[in-house]
Amino acid sequence: MKKIRCPKCDDFILFDEKTIDMENVVVFRCSHCGKAFKVKFKRKEHNEDEEEEPDYGSLVVVENVFAKKQIFKLHHGDNVVGRRNPGDEIDCPIVTTDPSMDRIHCIVNVSEKDGELVFRIRDCNSNTGTFVMNSEVTKKEQRIIKGGEIISLGATTLILKTPNSDEE
Repeated sequence: MKKIRCPKCDDFILFDEKTIDMENVVVFRCSHCGKAFKVKFKRKEHNEDEEEEPDYGSLVVVENVFAKKQIFKLHHGDNVVGRRNPGDEIDCPIVTTDPSMDRIHCIVNVSEKDGELVFRIRDCNSNTGTFVMNSEVTKKEQRIIKGGEIISLGATTLILKTPNSDEE
């Protein structure tokens, strides 16, 4: 199953990509607001010469009263994490009703040192702070984090999943 956002109400619409013709324009109707809209999908051609994008790990949002389970793939460099707001350009836009999470809450930096991935987290001057394993990341601090560690942004919990960890 795949999901797409309604351009009017921003609600998710689930669909099975195997049952629709991805070569043509597809018309969706939002069950929440009734908006009908068209989407043209482009099928990605697999080129044998292209290298697959490396796995830099992911952030897993734990399902709770504020948010559904979400997984955000990380990329090399700074990954901006925060509450999703239409129009904001952030790397990990968490869909949540958690009022204690800022729109730009923290940054997870992925770098390499001696062939190993290094993950660092820093708070973006958020109102409620960023916590790793119940220890606050202080202002201007960059803390190294490991796979499986729990990150708290307000009332929302995330888990760092590294390429060589099995946590989820």
